[in-house]
Amino acid sequence: MRNGVTIGQAAAFVGVTVKTVRHYHKLRLVEEPERDSSGYRRYGSADLLRLVQIRTLAEAGVPLAEIRPMLDADAARFATALADVERQLTERIDELTARRDTLHRLADGDRTLLPDHAVALLERMPDLGYTADEVAATRDGWVLAKALVPQGFDDYLTHFEHALQDTQLLALARRTAEAATWEPDDPRIAELATAAAEHYLANPALLKTVTGLQARTDAATRYTLIAHHGEQQTPAAARLTALFETKLRDAGIHIPRPDSH
Repeated sequence: MRNGVTIGQAAAFVGVTVKTVRHYHKLRLVEEPERDSSGYRRYGSADLLRLVQIRTLAEAGVPLAEIRPMLDADAARFATALADVERQLTERIDELTARRDTLHRLADGDRTLLPDHAVALLERMPDLGYTADEVAATRDGWVLAKALVPQGFDDYLTHFEHALQDTQLLALARRTAEAATWEPDDPRIAELATAAAEHYLANPALLKTVTGLQARTDAATRYTLIAHHGEQQTPAAARLTALFETKLRDAGIHIPRPDSH
């Protein structure tokens, strides 16, 4: 009886394919046995053990290129190599877990792009009288703000949350929405701009909803992109915004101009 088994039998015993065994040979993870008198390569128990070790390490996530040095190492270096592979796998698991969580959040478009705190504030806004369009515009502006000024976004949300408790501010917001339909030369626009500016200037915490993100930007362009994102302003709304920002500048508040650099 010939010693050893054929490559097909070896593959079947170990639980891999013949193609896989040949690939292991190509990578020199296991040496090819010598041919017997009949011209067949015969795999002995040592070869099968090596194949089992290779398959086990590969299934555990060890890259094939790293398996040979591990198997040829002493016990201490083998343990160190295993610990390194475990660390890499843990990092990969964390990455995959984060991706899975993102997929779960896709069920809620807001949560994909914004933190839970922001989503909770958006959900409160309709109950406070904000229209669906205003909520949508706020959401889009926040997505942009979070991308452009991530380090200041959490503080901004805190200031915004405090602002939602300001009944006078909410009344001004309602008035501002109405003003968008006025004629641009309506004298009420200047009056509203003055009232809004005075209210912001009298409330430093509220003023941070205007200056908070802007203070962390390194160019006026970023502030302009965030503050005026998505606006297809009516002439009246544009004039109201310009007057409001001018009054803040006149009071010494730094508000970048759209054309500044």
